[in-house]
Amino acid sequence: MQVALSTASVFPERAPDAFETAARLGYDAIEVMVTADPVSQDAEVLRRLSEYHGIPVVAVHAPNLLITQRVWGRDPWGKLEKSRDLAEALGAKVVVVHPPFRWQREYAREFEEGLARLTPQGNVAFAVENLYPLLRGETEVGAYAPHWNPVEMDCAHATLDVSHAAVSDSDVLAMAKQLGARLTHVHMGDGTKPGLPDEHLVPGRGTQPCAELLGWLASSGYDGVVVLEVSTHRAPTLGDRQADLAESLEFTRQHLAGGEAD
Repeated sequence: MQVALSTASVFPERAPDAFETAARLGYDAIEVMVTADPVSQDAEVLRRLSEYHGIPVVAVHAPNLLITQRVWGRDPWGKLEKSRDLAEALGAKVVVVHPPFRWQREYAREFEEGLARLTPQGNVAFAVENLYPLLRGETEVGAYAPHWNPVEMDCAHATLDVSHAAVSDSDVLAMAKQLGARLTHVHMGDGTKPGLPDEHLVPGRGTQPCAELLGWLASSGYDGVVVLEVSTHRAPTLGDRQADLAESLEFTRQHLAGGEAD
């Protein structure tokens, strides 16, 4: 099973730094998160980086975040089509997709049917990622539609994000089992408590059953990629960031192999 590094894991560094880090630390592959960084949008530059470092791109994360709302225009379907084109140009098999924001009413209304139409048009799986409800005081606010959880949606493929499961106070191992064959992609990280912030900790530093999930993936027949999406932007130095990402890789590989991490 391949273990990949998300380009988001080296922020505030950029996509070229992610390829260099992945090669140095021994990751198998890269997931490109499309952002305002021009390199993250450029298939030719990304292909050259991939070839130079010997690190394949296995997934593209569509620009669905609030901070990337203007990347590739305002049309959400156009963003997904461009993400698919980028993935196909790089040989990636997965596009990670966030559920629509509730205020994107038309997009949300057509989301499930629209994904079903897009999926057969190429060799790329659109894998809907679990997000989380938001809280306003003691009241839960649904920020996403038709749902924040792909378990509750009619979608052929899903991405399971462990840190997001911590925010939503979900049982991530139960979610994985409920998704079954629809589980296409995994974002590995950790978290400590329900509610924001979305921590994306080094696996093993939070309270989520990261080791148990990895063991289940290894024994369940899961044939996707495990991507480390870890927040290192608060690391004091480049050396600290590299150490966090090396620890993340070691933890993931050891538990996929059924071993105990130090």
